[in-house]
This record gives sequence, structure tokens and C-alpha cells, in this order.
Amino acid sequence: MATTTATLTLSSADLTGDALSLSTTATLTKAGVTTGLDQTTGVARKFFATAQTAYNLITAADYTSDKAHKVYIKNTSTTAAEYITIEVGATNLSLGRLYAGDWCLIPWDANNDIDIDTSAVNMTVEYMVIFEA
Repeated sequence: MATTTATLTLSSADLTGDALSLSTTATLTKAGVTTGLDQTTGVARKFFATAQTAYNLITAADYTSDKAHKVYIKNTSTTAAEYITIEVGATNLSLGRLYAGDWCLIPWDANNDIDIDTSAVNMTVEYMVIFEA
């Protein structure tokens, strides 16, 4: 059985009136059980020479729907104004933007494709799906 653990730490000396220090950990498990997720696409990078609109990054049909998949996406740009927009579904509902160096780890049920838009040319997106068959 695979065991994959995700940890997020947030800290700031000046975001709130007091120092902020939060940390949480989750073991990534299959839907409805304590068995760990045991499949991955591996970490991949996609280079975009031109700005993209609704580029299909992850296709839902490649995965079993209604499962506890996790998706990691990172904007590897170092230019502060460059961003990627993450979109889901046929109508390309925007989840939000990842600016330079930003990343996300989101739950995904594989009921909708995940598309992205890029704000500039010569951008690279890093991504991975951790999933169950």
C-alpha cells in the first residue's frame, strides 16, 4: 500500500495582529477508505511557446470518476505578472490564478476536464495527478 502525505505550512510575522503559524498534514487516501492513493502520472512539465486559452491539461476520461484523486499544478514562472488560470468543466469555470511560483493541490473527482490559460508566451506549467484506478 502506498502512503503519500501532503503537508502545508503557513507562517507570517505580520499578516494578522499576532504571528501566524499554521501547519496541517493529510494522508492521501482512496475514496471512503483508509487505503492510500497508489497511482500517479509522475511530475510533468509542459512548455507553452504561445499564450494558451482553454488548453486541456488533464482529461477526465482518462481517470475513474467520483474518486479521491488529487491534482498538483505549479506556475514555474519567475516573472511576477505572469499567471495561469485553472478552469474546470465544459464552460471553463475559473478556479483562480496561479502567479509566478504559486502552486495548488486540489481534490478532483474526474467528472470534468482541467484546462488552463496562460497569460504570456514561453511559460512552463508543472503538474501531476495522484489517483486511484
